Amino acid sequence: MITITDLRKVYRQKGRDVVALDGVSLSVAKGRIHGIIGHSGAGKSTLVRCLTLLDRPTSGSVAIDGREMADISDRDLLTARRRIGMVFQHANLFDSRTTAANVAYPLELMGTPRAEVKEKVDRLLGIVGLKEFAGAYPAQLSGGQKQRVGIARALAADPDVLLCDEPTSALDPKTTDEILELIKDVRDRLGLTVLIITHEMGVVKQACDSVSLLEAGRIIEHGDLADVVSDQQGRLSHALLPLPNELPHDLPPGTVMELLYSGQHAVEPVISALSRRFNLDVNVLAGSIEDLGGSQFAHLRIQLPEGTDIPAITEYLTSAGVSTTTKEA
Repeated sequence: MITITDLRKVYRQKGRDVVALDGVSLSVAKGRIHGIIGHSGAGKSTLVRCLTLLDRPTSGSVAIDGREMADISDRDLLTARRRIGMVFQHANLFDSRTTAANVAYPLELMGTPRAEVKEKVDRLLGIVGLKEFAGAYPAQLSGGQKQRVGIARALAADPDVLLCDEPTSALDPKTTDEILELIKDVRDRLGLTVLIITHEMGVVKQACDSVSLLEAGRIIEHGDLADVVSDQQGRLSHALLPLPNELPHDLPPGTVMELLYSGQHAVEPVISALSRRFNLDVNVLAGSIEDLGGSQFAHLRIQLPEGTDIPAITEYLTSAGVSTTTKEA
């Protein structure tokens, strides 16, 4: 559905070239929710502007459902942009318009007949759970309700893609959960493809099927959640299943192992089975268990006593579906 190929964006500032995007390539299949995560300055805002053609890429391509967006003429630009519904960090509602009128605004711009506008607005407000607030003004709504209005408005033109730019960063944790659940529900109901631009790993954990790590205008890591988590050397794996960076002070001699396992293995008593099989005292130093991309993952750090047969332990754990790395304490 979304294919970005070798996308570059270079700005000319104070007599020198500033590379904001440097060969970004990724693809997102229809009906998936893909997270693009990165810190401030990574290029997220520039990527949004290139995807929506607010900025023309310097080179490379952006295709939606096989249609190259960068080749669209200025005359057809507005129609092309309607294929992408935008949800912003702040809903940016018109204060003088009611909830219903805010959702109706893009339909009015398209010249949609009045009866059709009312029917569609009613349906969209039902989807986002705000039918009873149709006559309310933005000042009468909570932050989460405003964001729901923004989502309904983004859906008004029947887009193929929902592009959410930091949709929850201004919300409290409970409201964040509710908005992410709504985005997933909208995806399921309408068959949309969703891109979520964020700096919050919690958003990726809760809502996304796949993820890309953007840094200095480049995609550093990319893949389905299950795949990136399984790469113990990857930065996304450590961010999605974090463990403390430092080992406990005064740790006795021995071997420290990190274990990563998923699916059915994640709910099995791997540590107790290991302890019984090898007659070992296993010290669990830290652990993290998460549901990611529809699968459960466990990431543990353990210490084994000095003199333990590490190759035999590693072979046993590998046969049990556990990925391992080791270091001396």
